Amino acid sequence: MAANDGEEATVSLVDVLEEDEELENEASAVLGGSDSEKCSYPEGYVKRQALYACNTCTPKGGEPAGLCLACSYKCHEGHDLFELYTKRNFRCDCGNDKFGEMECKLFADKEKFNSGNKYSHNFFGMYCTCDRPYPDPEDEVQDEMIQCVSCEDWLHGRHLGCVVPDCVELQEMICETCMNKAPFLWTYAADIAVPFITKVSSCKEEEDVKVEHDEEEEKRIKEENPKSPVDEKVQINGTSCKRKHQDEIEGSSEEGSCSGCRLKEMKASGRSRTQQGAVFWPSAWRTKLCLCTDCKILYADAGVSFLTDETDTVLAYENKGKSTEQAEQAGGAEGRDPLMSALNNLNRVQQLEIIHEYNDMKTELKDFLQTFAAEGKVVTPEDIRDFFEQQQSRKRRRANAGQFYCS
Repeated sequence: MAANDGEEATVSLVDVLEEDEELENEASAVLGGSDSEKCSYPEGYVKRQALYACNTCTPKGGEPAGLCLACSYKCHEGHDLFELYTKRNFRCDCGNDKFGEMECKLFADKEKFNSGNKYSHNFFGMYCTCDRPYPDPEDEVQDEMIQCVSCEDWLHGRHLGCVVPDCVELQEMICETCMNKAPFLWTYAADIAVPFITKVSSCKEEEDVKVEHDEEEEKRIKEENPKSPVDEKVQINGTSCKRKHQDEIEGSSEEGSCSGCRLKEMKASGRSRTQQGAVFWPSAWRTKLCLCTDCKILYADAGVSFLTDETDTVLAYENKGKSTEQAEQAGGAEGRDPLMSALNNLNRVQQLEIIHEYNDMKTELKDFLQTFAAEGKVVTPEDIRDFFEQQQSRKRRRANAGQFYCS
């Protein structure tokens, strides 16, 4: 709920709850695929995992280092940490020579260095081509950051050199720098990527550019496949978030039955694209990459062999994390929950009493907060303190009343 003029801007409780749920789901997806109890070092260079950097132990000016999820909890509790989201093919550095005399509490027997790790300015809390922190206290522009699936750096939307398309959350992005390091990707971009739209000075000009690109691309698709339905515009401008599952299956089967080099065929078609700005790729685009022997060598030489692995994507990792979390909940994950562990040490009567008290408190708190949400009011710290003071008062009255019962 917006504040009155002259007052500090506020939001309603509904907004807070919705944002909290979204962040919780995102965190579960990212952390669910990594082990929070064991250091990942023995697993070697993990295909993808949640990573952190410790500004307390390895500050800027020194050597960059990365920590697995478990080490961020057990070895660096209370430290100034940078959340790096996820990185591919990384081995935990915690306690190696980059940390001086500090030893890893979970797995101390580590080599001095992990030569296979790749580092960037992200490990010092800097991002984008502008080399700024996130969040940036000096940046007055509200701008989302998007991760390049190649270098895995995060870039501001306004620094990508192109217009960010709709439904960007369903697409993978490769920044211009990484495209130029693997120039053959521009050929694929001309055929299967979201059309390039340059930044223009006005909304009207931007719309004109979009329409022009859409019409040209739609004309090309119809010429190549006259029976192609109009709703396949997802290949044109990315404005539709839906993509038929059958289309993805057909794309995969076509790849498997490809007898020649798809990249050479695309080059021979003569289609071109402005080699400028970041490139956004639609769903299942990796299945359209050629897997012939010559192309595999191209991927390896450019350091992008991971693009041919559909399980390399952050989406695949997050889905794995969600599946793991659901499996734990279904298979007795309560054993790792501190509350459930404590309940297991109590007798049956005590367990029932605690569960009853907890459910009562949960219900009363929900009813209490709903009154604020219904009226669009902001919950203050004083409101929360009053609620729990009332809870304590009721508890004391019940306890005192019990003294008059016969034993």
